[in-house]
Amino acid sequence: MLKGKTVLLGVTGGIAAYKAAALASALVKLHAAVEVVMTENATKFITPLTFEQLTGRRTMVDTFDRNFSHQVEHISLAQRTDLVIVAPATANVCAKLAHGLADDMLTTTVLACKCPKLIAPAMNTNMYENPVTQDNLALLRRYGWEVIEPASGRLACGAVGKGKMPEPETLVQHILRHIAREQDMKGLRVLVTAGPTQEALDPVRYLTNHSTGKMGYALAKIAMLRGAEVTLISGPTAIQPPPFVEVVPVVSAREMFQAVVSHSQEADMIIKAAAVADHTPSSYSPEKLKKKDGELSLSLARTQDILGYLGSHRRPGQIVCGFSMETEDMIENSRQKLLHKQVDMICANNLKQEGAGFGVDTNVLTLITKSDTVQLPLVTKEEAADQILDRLLKMRI
Repeated sequence: MLKGKTVLLGVTGGIAAYKAAALASALVKLHAAVEVVMTENATKFITPLTFEQLTGRRTMVDTFDRNFSHQVEHISLAQRTDLVIVAPATANVCAKLAHGLADDMLTTTVLACKCPKLIAPAMNTNMYENPVTQDNLALLRRYGWEVIEPASGRLACGAVGKGKMPEPETLVQHILRHIAREQDMKGLRVLVTAGPTQEALDPVRYLTNHSTGKMGYALAKIAMLRGAEVTLISGPTAIQPPPFVEVVPVVSAREMFQAVVSHSQEADMIIKAAAVADHTPSSYSPEKLKKKDGELSLSLARTQDILGYLGSHRRPGQIVCGFSMETEDMIENSRQKLLHKQVDMICANNLKQEGAGFGVDTNVLTLITKSDTVQLPLVTKEEAADQILDRLLKMRI
């Protein structure tokens, strides 16, 4: 995911420096080139050799080290770096970076970098909450740094409070958000619906469908990685929501419709990937559950047509995309849905092909617009999400 990207990892002299080794390892597994620069104090907690073994590259500590090619080393490194992350960052280094002090290899190199810069403060709670430290962090934000909030818990000094360095997995997500994809959706607000809905029959039972929400969650994740501000309206699923996405949980079709109405006018792009039932139980009572020809039947009422509402209530410039699940005449029925719902694109699911449909990580889609029909091969749902977003972006031009 990070192939071809260079990440500069700055490690400073705090006990959390040991976590930086796990972060370096995780980035290498994502195929990033990881350049580690340590302060002299950091080498008291973890050795440069540890990072060299993990990254396959020389760890830099001394600004005046003569063991390098004929280049100004900190300038050369700054020029080839795609992202800087300082983790952990002590109060001392936060202060130096905020005020442009460059008295070692780390601060000198970072001062020469023009790429995105992230910093993860890690220190004693009182040091972190000190107004001077908070002013320095505010100054870093003003200069374009992303300050990653420390976690709360028991610290190495014995205090309990805010100041722990976040886990490496969390830091990786911050890095991916900046450089995993081209930021071609930056500034766009995207609304995605995902997952099934549940219609209560009684306090114990409910009607639902086989949707797992995987396609909608993939769309939300990829749109976020491409720079969009994403709101995900989700029915009940077992999937971990993607980071940096606003999640609006709903249960019933009515709740999903109300959430869509509430958020739709703010969105530049809307993708309805949720599998909402066309009907819900109508004033259910045990008396209405009747037996007919050996099967149970239930009085049903139509739900609100979410996609139809979006198509007929769109604001100028808004792009609307829906999904279609047809077992017969997939292309023709999906094209009729496109016209009837007044939307820009329908993604038709091929439920009859192995590896497509509900509950799997792959999909086979046909993307239908008023002007053309494009058949996608069997791909992962994240790859399908990228192709869907590519086509929707072209419609905005």
